[in-house]
Amino acid sequence: MADGKKKVRIPIEIHNNLVVVPVVLNDALPLKFILDTGVRTTILTQKTFSDILNLTYSRKYSISGPGGEKLVDAYVTNNVSIELPGVHGRGHAMLVLAEDYLELRNYLGTDVHGILGYELFSRFIIEIDYDKKILTLMLPEKFHKRRKFQAIPIMIEDTKPYMIAPVTFEDGRTLNAKLLMDSGASHGLMLEPSSDSVIQVPEQTVSSLIGRGLGGEIFGKVGRIKTLSMGAYKLKDVICNFPDLNSYTDSIKVGNVFRNGAIGGEVLSRFTVVFNFPKERVYLKRNSAFNKNFYYNLSGLTLKAKGSQLNVFEVTEVRDQSASQKGGIVVGDIIITINGIPTHDLNLNLINGFFNSKPGKRIKVEITRKGERMKKEIRLQDQI
Repeated sequence: MADGKKKVRIPIEIHNNLVVVPVVLNDALPLKFILDTGVRTTILTQKTFSDILNLTYSRKYSISGPGGEKLVDAYVTNNVSIELPGVHGRGHAMLVLAEDYLELRNYLGTDVHGILGYELFSRFIIEIDYDKKILTLMLPEKFHKRRKFQAIPIMIEDTKPYMIAPVTFEDGRTLNAKLLMDSGASHGLMLEPSSDSVIQVPEQTVSSLIGRGLGGEIFGKVGRIKTLSMGAYKLKDVICNFPDLNSYTDSIKVGNVFRNGAIGGEVLSRFTVVFNFPKERVYLKRNSAFNKNFYYNLSGLTLKAKGSQLNVFEVTEVRDQSASQKGGIVVGDIIITINGIPTHDLNLNLINGFFNSKPGKRIKVEITRKGERMKKEIRLQDQI
């Protein structure tokens, strides 16, 4: 830490439940990275930036998916300096993707250039205040648990934090699930049905695109579980993703550790979370979002922000039988107004907020389709 400080507070952005922090590479290039507990090595998603810095690569390798097909080329560069406000890091390794496979900036609707993980969590106690949008880094030897925070044991395995959390299903059965605490995933809960026979996919589900990894899109079913317990905290009717058996799992994230699933940002953002990797503890305190209802994509739309200003919003997916399909929206439509507001004055976060406000709400949209302007109406619907 700069100037012998014991604590640094850094303003952050929250986009789709993900934490975005300002980073400077090699004292020269200001960028924005996602803070991700599920990643071991710092990742730069756009090789253009490492080329600007004239970084040299020690080796190139391919990350492969199921069946060993080559999916992603990446380069390793060493001795990189990574700086956050008030924090200097020297001599880091970084993985540079040959192409922007993840399209983070387009699907988050903001400039995001990489992912920062274990390098930070292994060195500092890290508090994420999702409410106030503040990241606090503390030296481990100076950290003291504060009142009102509940301490829960975690296991750091293969550089990643896992917790045991009881999950109760519709049939009343409970599994003490081993879950990755994944700040780099925007979903609430993900469970792998093949990991334990107690995990039953609920009857009421929708089939959907549930995520994107380096191998491409991940499909599965989305339903609800009865309760998720984290220490004394109990969350009810939590939306849960159940990936298809043959769906791609992200090889950069998973490693070889057994797990039943993962807790993501939709759950974590209901707390102020303190990660203490050195002592294998997490500390939780509920925030104002704790009692919010869990909803899953009430419009059925997936949107992508395009253009240099990220203010052109294209429909990339319309879920079957969803509100948007019933309202006549199709893939390729460009949304130009929502309830009379021009979308070029909005960002993707705000637009997704409109489309996920509450079941029954009517949203009037104006679109262009192959150059023709049309008016449509969507009535938001909870399909699960």
